[in-house]
Amino acid sequence: MAEPEIATKAPESDAQADAPQPAAPLAPIATATHSGLSEHCTSDRPTPTGQSSTGELTKLADIDVYISKPTDYPHTPSRLLLLLTGGTGLHSVNNQIQADRFASEGYLVVMPDLFAGDAAPNASTLTADEPTTPGSFLDTFKIKAAETAKSFLIDMWLARHTEEKVMPILTKVIEACKDEFADAVSHGGGVYAVGYCFGGRYVLLLGAERPAVTGRGFPWSAVSSGAGDEEAAKGKVEGPYIKAGAIAHATLVSRGDFEGLKVPVSLVSVEDDPLFPDEVRTAGEDYMREKGVEHEVQVYPGVPHGFAVVGEYEDANIKSAQVTAYEQMLKWIKEH
Repeated sequence: MAEPEIATKAPESDAQADAPQPAAPLAPIATATHSGLSEHCTSDRPTPTGQSSTGELTKLADIDVYISKPTDYPHTPSRLLLLLTGGTGLHSVNNQIQADRFASEGYLVVMPDLFAGDAAPNASTLTADEPTTPGSFLDTFKIKAAETAKSFLIDMWLARHTEEKVMPILTKVIEACKDEFADAVSHGGGVYAVGYCFGGRYVLLLGAERPAVTGRGFPWSAVSSGAGDEEAAKGKVEGPYIKAGAIAHATLVSRGDFEGLKVPVSLVSVEDDPLFPDEVRTAGEDYMREKGVEHEVQVYPGVPHGFAVVGEYEDANIKSAQVTAYEQMLKWIKEH
């Protein structure tokens, strides 16, 4: 396959040496699609032959999580890794296998249920009754109607799983990890995070330092109950919650989501990806460069959005890129 294009790699030392001027605030812009998700975010590829998950489903802070541990933990020290999924969520075997792969590299992996049991509408289920070969006006009409129905269901799902709902889940899980797995958090000097599709944006948010009450009028740790809470939070900041992060083909990211980012991040991006448009990515790169945030961005040509998540593909180029993307993310968190 064609090698991924290395779009940017800017260590902090280089950025400091260049003495950049402060970056102007980034105005949020919407992602390029009406729903912000594709079938690659909401449906699993076939699970690789002969593979199954080996971790356990349990609870942390009353939140459902999947936990995968190295075979020799706790006898051998491990680092704590938070894995944030796409819309297929906690019970996806492919997502669980993804967690297991990082665990095999010495990480204690915690994969929280970001959606409180409400995974995204499954694209393969929604398309089961669609005609496969449009030949008549009626067939075309049925296809368009099915597409509209899918879009509506996904948009409704996204409306249920906003930043105001997801961030408190994450902060609760992180605090519980600091208690339950204090040894792993201490060994790594903090919490690491990797995010795919929907979860990718939250790696950026967890890696940022932001006012306790954001421009969205919402404090990360708890829902504000009134003006008094907002007044008390003035001048206070929260985050970053993680030490370093890696992101694969994020969705729903705006340029403003890079604001306040403090931790090193690695981005796996898809060439010409409408779910993570070039203008958002390059604006984020400019911001990180100007702020001296250590980062790398690699753009993978000829692969679909969602390719880096565990799943079987027939195309050898996609399979090879999947391996390379995993190695990129693993190398980044190991080095940080």
